[in-house]
Amino acid sequence: MNSKSVLIVVANPAISTTLGWPVGFWAAELIHPFDALTKAGHRITIASPRGGRVELDGFSDPRDASGYSKDDTLSLEYLGKPEFNVLLEATPALAGVKSADFDAILVAGGQSPMFTFRGDAGLARLFMEFHDAGKPSAALCHGTCLLLDLKNADGSPFIRGRRMTGFANSEEDFADQVVGQKVMPFRIEDEAKALGAEFITAPAFQPHALADGLLITGQQQHSGHEVAKLLLAALS
Repeated sequence: MNSKSVLIVVANPAISTTLGWPVGFWAAELIHPFDALTKAGHRITIASPRGGRVELDGFSDPRDASGYSKDDTLSLEYLGKPEFNVLLEATPALAGVKSADFDAILVAGGQSPMFTFRGDAGLARLFMEFHDAGKPSAALCHGTCLLLDLKNADGSPFIRGRRMTGFANSEEDFADQVVGQKVMPFRIEDEAKALGAEFITAPAFQPHALADGLLITGQQQHSGHEVAKLLLAALS
């Protein structure tokens, strides 16, 4: 098998501007694709916009007292591996990453992307470099918010007329009800549709991913393996 090199981007730690609590990347959205891609023989680099130590969203940690992700046994397995945790301690910053060194990109989600990915020109530029070079370019869950800022060469929205998915309004409704207030500063589904995207969702929290040419998107944290499958097909 021809081994390829895949860049997975995770968010840096941040503070939610709506709730005031620490937010990070979602464990399953890194670990499930990481597992599938490495088992297929591909090489993975985990990077982040600013570099350095990255942290999980608490609710995504299977060991968290909330029990929200207690059934995520794959993430629990990886989080128990010292060699995997080392990769989260000192991620390379995107400013030093060259798209030419990789065959595909996957941007993971979590809560932090909703506060840190919008307006990140470096991340937007890197994602477009991959796509424009004919390389599979994937985003998952709240990581798809980066697509809202992307522009084509003529200045039109990158996602206009494209089929995509991402964290759905039905899922935002659920999160808001659980917390008892508005969790996110905006909704990806609403903004994507306003930009002219064909936003396609499955029922809340069901695995769902789709490809529109080289663009691959996944709906939420249960869609990591589906995104990885589409990525593997595009790499083969």
